[in-house]
Amino acid sequence: MRIDIITVLPELLRSPFEASIMKRAIEKKIVEVHFHDLRDYTTGNYRQVDDYQYGGGAGMVLMIEPIDKCISQLRSERDYDEIIYLTPDGETLNQKTANALSLKNNLILLCGHYKGVDQRVRDMFVTLEISIGDYVLSGGELAAAVLADSIIRLIPGVLNDETSALSDSFQDNLLAPEVYTRPAEYKGHRVPEILLSGDFPKIEKWRMQNALERTQSRRPDLLED
Repeated sequence: MRIDIITVLPELLRSPFEASIMKRAIEKKIVEVHFHDLRDYTTGNYRQVDDYQYGGGAGMVLMIEPIDKCISQLRSERDYDEIIYLTPDGETLNQKTANALSLKNNLILLCGHYKGVDQRVRDMFVTLEISIGDYVLSGGELAAAVLADSIIRLIPGVLNDETSALSDSFQDNLLAPEVYTRPAEYKGHRVPEILLSGDFPKIEKWRMQNALERTQSRRPDLLED
């Protein structure tokens, strides 16, 4: 998989991809991640990427021309499955979306900034709009890192145990069951006996029931789906 991230703040994005699972995926050449500074696609000495919005009002808007130049150059080099715009008014990211995107080959992630992008960018280029929650960030860079992490960890070969991702919360619309590790007893709190039994069919049954109970208690809306 290849992920191209278009941003005005590439330095804000690099750190998450230089550690842990995403770093390992890049080093193993399972995924490529490339950052594209939008200012490199501007003209003039000031490398301007934003301007005042028509009609007045507070806040600057990312201009269409540098975004067009960047996306057009990338598309001239390869085909993209999705061009994704990170925006608060997009479709809320969930596990189903992450699963689907993990099967793609090439993705562009466009980070919004200021008051967003010229609407014509969304009309002309964007194929999918994603939000990571009902709140506003200073820009789409952190949202892009969240989205990329949710996708990359699902690609075969990234995690040491490839079945691990299949038992995460939100797979099958259930929260993950409770988990425990040693010691079996700590300050009067014991691990459920079933997990110490070695009876794996019964353990799996317990985990499924525990996941269902946790979902009913914490996120009953998931069961409505």
